[in-house]
Amino acid sequence: MSIELPVPRTAVSLGITDPVEKARAELKAALAAIEEKSNVPKRVARATDDAVTTARSFARRNPTAAAAAAVGAAVAIGVTVWGLVRLYTR
Repeated sequence: MSIELPVPRTAVSLGITDPVEKARAELKAALAAIEEKSNVPKRVARATDDAVTTARSFARRNPTAAAAAAVGAAVAIGVTVWGLVRLYTR
């Protein structure tokens, strides 16, 4: 009894014996890896989703610290904007 595991798009299946099919599979995997690496919007969206998930789980575990972090971030952004406007108006 063998268990079929899904093969990622960027990997080549081990069961291919035909050299032509193996070359095609390697080319397909290489192109998928290049696409995965160069697709910046997709990578940014994935990183953003991960950050949102992490922030939400942190807020559920420790709401007081999450509120303090939000206030701290707002203050930091406010001070930065104030400083840039002040530099610009001088």
